[in-house]
Amino acid sequence: MENLGQSTIIIKRVKKGRHEDHGGAWKVAMADFAIAMMALFIVLWLTNSSNEEEREAIAGYFQDPLAYEEGKRSPSPYVIDLGGSPSLAENTAISETIDPDKILQADEIESMAEAIERRRLEQLKAEIEAKIDASPTLSPFKNQMTIELTTEGLRIQIVDQTKRPMFNAGSAVLKYYSEDILYELAPMLMTVENKLSITGHTDSDAYYENNPEDDVNWELSASRADAARRALMEAGVEKSQIAQILGMGDTAPLDINHPESDINRRIAIVLLNKRSQASIESRKGTTDPNIQFINNSETEAESTTNDTREPVINSSDSLINDLNNDRERLDNSYDTPPNESESFW
Repeated sequence: MENLGQSTIIIKRVKKGRHEDHGGAWKVAMADFAIAMMALFIVLWLTNSSNEEEREAIAGYFQDPLAYEEGKRSPSPYVIDLGGSPSLAENTAISETIDPDKILQADEIESMAEAIERRRLEQLKAEIEAKIDASPTLSPFKNQMTIELTTEGLRIQIVDQTKRPMFNAGSAVLKYYSEDILYELAPMLMTVENKLSITGHTDSDAYYENNPEDDVNWELSASRADAARRALMEAGVEKSQIAQILGMGDTAPLDINHPESDINRRIAIVLLNKRSQASIESRKGTTDPNIQFINNSETEAESTTNDTREPVINSSDSLINDLNNDRERLDNSYDTPPNESESFW
């Protein structure tokens, strides 16, 4: 009972043991550090002692070792060198949309370009038609205008009507409302890069059908096309945009069944496509200083000495001279009537 007032004392004793020996992990870390430092010093030394070309070769080798042989870049076996290894890569992804065996030919590329251009002209056609509908000047003349896509490009035609012609009969002077139409069209034509071909047409005339050598419709149609060109240029169209002016006379009637109809008298403005424009521009000459003309003095001298036609020409001249001499004789067979033995009727 006498121990109830005393507290219990607990004594903890720590047993100290000997530390285990450390392993060699620090040696591996030290070796890695030393190798990294050595590699750094090598890179610094190479950078300082090499030129730009050598550094590019070293960098290329580490990027693609297969592309280098004996320290030099091996030539690519392909026409277009895109860089990298000349060997074929394995597990190459194949496109599901592009056939790698199909190569576009020139005519396929040209067809694609023409299709794109046609869609652009179709869009331009819709825009011009919308502007004509919205224009208070052009909308009253919609029944005299046609807009269509042709093999040449986008063609806008302004035709005559019996009570509302573009020109007076036999004249190339535009009516005031015809000028207004062209003045309204000019800003639309100026916004595109296509060059313009302007063509004049007339109706047929019975007199000229019987006397084609006196046909003035050629000159009249060309003059009317030029009058349209003047009006467009006055409204702001640049000369460089005009590709050609043509007078077709009555050779291309709009109404084939009635060539004498008023509707055949018209002006056609064509926004040329690339193919038609290139065809017109191909008529230009050449800047080649070595061009040889037919009547060149040097070639002419050679042709006179080495003309293979000379015997034929000489014999023809001799024959003509003989015939002329024969006709000038008093007893020639041309003026003397045939005798009884020579008659054949």
